[in-house]
Order: sequence, then C-alpha cells, then structure tokens
Amino acid sequence: MADKTMTVEAVIGRLESGMTLGIGGWGSRRKPMALVRALLRSEVTDLTVVSYGGPDVGLLAAAGRIRKLITPFTTLDSIPLEPHFRAARESGAFELMEVDEAMFMWGLHAAVNRLPFLPVRAGIGSDVMRVNPALRTVTSPYEDGETFVAMPALRLDAAFVHLNRADRLGNGQYLGPDPYFDDLFCEAADAAYVSCERIVETAELTKESAPQSLLVKRHSVSGVIETPNGAHFTSCAPDYERDEPFQKLYATTPYAEFAERFLAGDEAAYQSAVEAWHKEQR
Repeated sequence: MADKTMTVEAVIGRLESGMTLGIGGWGSRRKPMALVRALLRSEVTDLTVVSYGGPDVGLLAAAGRIRKLITPFTTLDSIPLEPHFRAARESGAFELMEVDEAMFMWGLHAAVNRLPFLPVRAGIGSDVMRVNPALRTVTSPYEDGETFVAMPALRLDAAFVHLNRADRLGNGQYLGPDPYFDDLFCEAADAAYVSCERIVETAELTKESAPQSLLVKRHSVSGVIETPNGAHFTSCAPDYERDEPFQKLYATTPYAEFAERFLAGDEAAYQSAVEAWHKEQR
C-alpha cells in the first residue's frame, strides 16, 4: 500500500486557481491552519471555499483569495463573527452562498453519494431561499406531497482537514469531542489532504482508542502531512486548546500588519513568531 506522506508545499503545488476547496473543522476548532498558511504563501487564488468557517475563511478573505464562499457561518467561537471575513464581505470582495448548517451537511452528503442534490426540510419558511434565489424546491412524489429544499451537492476539487493522528496510508483519527464532518469533506473531494499532529504506525491508531475514532479512511485520502501544532491558533483537543490570547491579537490586528509579522515566512517561522509573541506578553 502506498505511502501518502507529503509536505505542505507539495500539497499546495497540486492546487490551481479557480478550484473549489473544502476546509474541515468547525469555527475556530481543529482547522487545518498550517495548510491554509501554506496556501497564503502561494499564488493560488479565485477559489470557491466551502467551510464551516473560522479563521481559515478570515485569512483567505483578507488576502483576496476567495471568489465565492459557501458557508453556514464564519465565527471564531469566543468571538461570534470573524472580523476579517466581515470586513471583506462588507466590501463586496466575494460572492456568498449562506445556508443552514443542515443544508450544508446534506450538500456534502449529496457530493459523497455522487447525487446532484438531496431534499432537506431545513430552509423552508426561512430567508435562506430569499438570499439564495438560485435554490430550488422539489415535491415528494409520494402521497404526502411535501415540499423540500433541493440542496445542491457541494462537490470539491480538493479538501483540507486536520486530525490528531494519522498513518502513512491515509487513515486519520480524531481524539477530541467531535468529528466536525471531516470525513464528508474528504469523501466529497477529488483529492483530500489530511494534516495531523503526529503520524503513527497503523496499529497505534486503535491501540488505546475505539475503532470509531478512525474518522477518515485511506481510500478517500490523497496525502498525509505531519504538522505539529498545525491547527494553531484554533483548538485541537485533547492535544491543545485554542490560543485565546493570540486569537484576540489576530482579530484586532489589521490583516497586512498581522501577515507581515506572522505569515511572511514558512510554517517554522510562523511557529517561532508566535512563541516570541507569547514571551513578550509574559
């Protein structure tokens, strides 16, 4: 079986401008931030981004890399509305398709099952249909005759997710409280890339954890990247919690200033800059 280990640079080298990119995690929790930072160092742009949005969306929006965003929300959790996303959206920097959380999930399910859409009750009677005039409804062909939203498939060219552990074959494990639909992102994508805190031998994945923690299966993964602290500044429980002081800095700093200090170099430079900042605060 193939060894799928890669570097972040090799992953980004496979992307092209104009792609549809799915990003796993949820808000400011277990986001594949090392891969997002690597994407910011590239020339890839004009992306359609599909995400339960957090700072991944905020950074890409502030950098002008997003053409269209499909999301149910964009939040930093402890800060309800991601400020860099808000600034970019208010300036009309990209197109937005905002849908209900359940609609978003069913859009991923439709893509996983290679269906053009799936019917869903969520959205009926809400402003979702008003703000997304391209959405259509379908009527049940059975006696109930119920009307549903026809949520289109969220088919992805590529997906990024971050997990606690993975093996070299592409099996990925989460150890925290929630899978955050990362498996759906991988299966809905033509190519999925799993960054992880640590690459381990396959046998170690279930040595001390239940088999159910094996969220991502190798058949849906194109590459595995070991990126310790790679979800920073979002959480990656139980390995580490969200870096709240640094998140506050990010949220209150103009993007250009933040990028100059923390995003000008590679991932090692980013981690060193963060460590230096924390020392300054002590």
